[in-house]
Amino acid sequence: MATQADILNRLGIESLTTFGLAPVELVHLTADLGCSFIAIGLSPLPINPEGYPVWSLREPEPRRALKQAMAERGVSIGLGQGFGIFPGRDVRDLEGDLDMLCELGVTRLSGVSLEPDAGRSFDQIAALAEMADKRSVQIMLEFVPTRAIPDLPAALDVVRRLDAANVRIMIDCMHLIRSGGSAADVAALDPALIGYAQICDAPLVPANPDYLEEAVTERLVPGAGQLPLAEIIAALPADVPIGIEVPMRTRALAGDGPHQRAHDCVEGVLGLLAR
Repeated sequence: MATQADILNRLGIESLTTFGLAPVELVHLTADLGCSFIAIGLSPLPINPEGYPVWSLREPEPRRALKQAMAERGVSIGLGQGFGIFPGRDVRDLEGDLDMLCELGVTRLSGVSLEPDAGRSFDQIAALAEMADKRSVQIMLEFVPTRAIPDLPAALDVVRRLDAANVRIMIDCMHLIRSGGSAADVAALDPALIGYAQICDAPLVPANPDYLEEAVTERLVPGAGQLPLAEIIAALPADVPIGIEVPMRTRALAGDGPHQRAHDCVEGVLGLLAR
């Protein structure tokens, strides 16, 4: 039976949960909550309801401060972000950014495609995997309903066709269930194929017709929605890290700060597992 400490050691706080909060502050928040890692890119996401100052890890001093904070608090970067596949952008132009993340100790990189063209999406993921492999970094391939890789079978097909040793599957709980997948589908996978998971809750039937807007602005505290989260977690390999990705823009605009929101999410996960 996993202890609370075991679970906390697998949990991390993703930058989308805290929107534009600066990296060092995210490290301290994560450590204060007992979690072990953060997920972050070199610059903040464009969603910033709390009006935080813009920051950039492309400058040496912010990277130095982040490394110092992580060393002091025992927190790592469990997932590097900012390398999504987009129309009109070539991931090969981001080699310098990848080197900066590697300087910060990143060994996993989020690989999500928002490119509607399936052929170009595949080619760009292949290029990203090759770039990452040269730096001993793994790609966590994320599937997103409504896009070129919409579900778990499509993601598995991409992994099979890539035949790259450093590409694994990311299980986002909302994307899994909303795309027609299940915890049983996860349990049926070869455990070696799963590299990372993202946890949140949501209603089974979306209230917002814009899937991506819902995904990046309004998710629910684990246990507050209808996703079978306990079953999904049980289906994951026991060593897979779990990032808390729960953007709650409405609560943020109401003045509910990032620490309280993230705390509620951590307690939600622990409560699910306790039941």
